Amino acid sequence: MGHTASGPAHPAGYRELVTRPLLIWAAVMTTARLPVAIMPLACVFLVREEPGGYALGAFLAAAFTLGEVVGGAILGPRLRPKRVVGQLACGLGGGAVAFAALGMLRGAHPVLLAALAALAGAAPAASPAGLRTLLTTQVPAQLRPRVLSAETMLAYTTSAVGPALVSWLALDFASCAPLWVAALLAFTAAKALRALPMRWESEETTRSGPSLLRCVLPAWPAYLAGAAALILFALSELALPALIEECGAPIGWVGLMLTMQSGFAVLGAMIYGLRRWPGDPQRQGLVLVLGIAGCVVSAALGHCLAAIVAALSVAGLLYAGAQVTRHMAVRERLEPAALAAGYSVMGAIAAIGYALGATLAGAMLSSTTPTFTLLTGVSVACVLIFIGALGDRRRRDPPAQEFAAPDQEEPRVPRQALGGSPDTARTHHDP
Repeated sequence: MGHTASGPAHPAGYRELVTRPLLIWAAVMTTARLPVAIMPLACVFLVREEPGGYALGAFLAAAFTLGEVVGGAILGPRLRPKRVVGQLACGLGGGAVAFAALGMLRGAHPVLLAALAALAGAAPAASPAGLRTLLTTQVPAQLRPRVLSAETMLAYTTSAVGPALVSWLALDFASCAPLWVAALLAFTAAKALRALPMRWESEETTRSGPSLLRCVLPAWPAYLAGAAALILFALSELALPALIEECGAPIGWVGLMLTMQSGFAVLGAMIYGLRRWPGDPQRQGLVLVLGIAGCVVSAALGHCLAAIVAALSVAGLLYAGAQVTRHMAVRERLEPAALAAGYSVMGAIAAIGYALGATLAGAMLSSTTPTFTLLTGVSVACVLIFIGALGDRRRRDPPAQEFAAPDQEEPRVPRQALGGSPDTARTHHDP
């Protein structure tokens, strides 16, 4: 401990993460996330040829999202260290059944279809929180920002691939094909969980009820930051077509710009994980979300295509970093036994934030300009940011040791901690 590697300091990048356990984890996470990325658009393609199909598809997608929120809030806090793999497998298996049933019963009553869509969202809703907890409890503290950045890159890549996969399957094969693929992926993830060489290390195994609620409350400023970020994301996404038309640009730019934003988000996650940044995660997140709000304001007031493209590009870079800092803030604030519950609550509140942004956009765009809609949404998000900042200031703890100054020497990271061989252990400095 305390020795430095010979030669000049250099960024280790993500090479430390290329180990068998983490690669298996990435494969499991990808197969578990892809059905979620597939589902909203798959609902639309499933029933689009029926009378009122597009409205029904949107209704099914909303039921799926509602199921995710409720399932994450209920099932996430019930994950237990000794049973987490079995619990996640059961949830993913239930999701696979719901995906397959929805594909088989496309002509059923809309209420039944909505119930299946909600079940498909609720059953595996705890899997992101559970898998993230398994990941972060297995790596040294100084690598957690990097592994969470890698997870965010994986999430944004999966979200970008999902809609394209749906379009290809539904148009070239059958309208129910995306749901069958989603079922297969969820089932594969449920089986592959058994291959994970990771276990959730925690001595706390019996928390429940009010005590568990008290355990997840210390991270509430991070939850509010997540809601604020998703309000801004929903507004920028849903008001973009109207904003593009207001500028006189072709509406076809919308899809390209959203894809570009996802690409910049992947880049932003990679950049965030390559070095240490000043401040602790909560303060970093505050700065990043305020930066996103500034980008949305710039897009609203720019009144030209170039300004919108530039604003969305920078916002994409910041979104990913804001997501990583939220995860780190929750990891820093909560006890190990409460991590899965905290991640689930954060996801549920973020989804509520997206729904609030979408509702605001839908209510205002029909009666006012997209510029005023965006500025109103930014105001709402800034209120949440301000409340979270006040709460964090009151709850501030001594700075965490894992967020040392960039020029401070890091301890040696044994490769065996990440699944590597002891004789290949080495150290590194972040720039």
